[in-house]
Amino acid sequence: MDAIILQILNGLDKGSAYALIALGLTLIFGTLGVVNFAHGALFMIGAFCAVTLSRILTFSHTIIDESRTDFLGNPLKVQVPYVQDFFGEAAGATIIDWAVPLSILFAIPVMILVGVVMERGLIKHFYKRPHADQILVTFGLAIVLQEIIKYFFGANPIPTPAPDAFRGSFDFGVLLGFEANQIIYPYWRLVYFAFAAVIIGGVFAFLQFTTFGMVVRAGMADRETVQLLGINIDKRFTIMFGVAAAVAGLAGVMYVPINPPNYHMGMDFLVLSFVVVVVGGMGSLPGAVLAGFLLGILESFASMKEVIDLVPGINQIIIYLVAILILLTRPRGLMGRKGVMED
Repeated sequence: MDAIILQILNGLDKGSAYALIALGLTLIFGTLGVVNFAHGALFMIGAFCAVTLSRILTFSHTIIDESRTDFLGNPLKVQVPYVQDFFGEAAGATIIDWAVPLSILFAIPVMILVGVVMERGLIKHFYKRPHADQILVTFGLAIVLQEIIKYFFGANPIPTPAPDAFRGSFDFGVLLGFEANQIIYPYWRLVYFAFAAVIIGGVFAFLQFTTFGMVVRAGMADRETVQLLGINIDKRFTIMFGVAAAVAGLAGVMYVPINPPNYHMGMDFLVLSFVVVVVGGMGSLPGAVLAGFLLGILESFASMKEVIDLVPGINQIIIYLVAILILLTRPRGLMGRKGVMED
């Protein structure tokens, strides 16, 4: 039982990333009808927003520390971050330690700007073009963005730790009545799942309970009628593209302590996220979230040693096998809508 609970936790962790990226993908497809193969690059850019802020906060200058000497008796040269000069040593150290959570505030405007520029500068010209054209141009854009990140940050992963308060592991089993040290799980992975739940809930609440969201949902259902009412639905859809970019970016920001970011991490998640979207149903936001967590949990169980010993390599293909089975029995996916991508 403890192994099953641990794999469920691992699945929720993976599923959180899949669900957040797939949610953004579905927002873009549902509003604009665009198959955006550059969405994984937005996840990557969000991750490097965290890296960038971490580097900015650790910019430092050299001072001579007379109280400390080297082995020759000379005063030591010490690197002091500018943030400690501005806020004091203790406060500055705390700000540096919390660089990843603070990156959320940095990433939101950056990702919205990137999304709006991407939509207005390129994607708007492909609204009425075939989906194959959209895939090619956005895939090309993803490669360009990937190479830009590689040029500025290098090809190697960049470790970006979580705050000290969330390092280490939590004895999850004690809460469930197990003996101590039976179900140990990293704090930050639990934080990531909770963060994903908040973001997903916030997006659904925004679409469901705000006037802006209601207009967007109406536009997703019948764009022409909304335009006939005198509403500039294109402007709202552009904003939603920015929101979708922010969702993907925030998923990347909070993921960096789990997996050190590198320039190809967007591509690593992109294909899996599209499988999630297709399994959930093209254009279905609840379907994207449901499929994300479902496939994350299945992949986690398929990664167990007992399963791999029984069926070698199953952890690499389980998501695709499940996708095939679901699409054979439910061609529109779990919660797909009639008419979406069926013309």
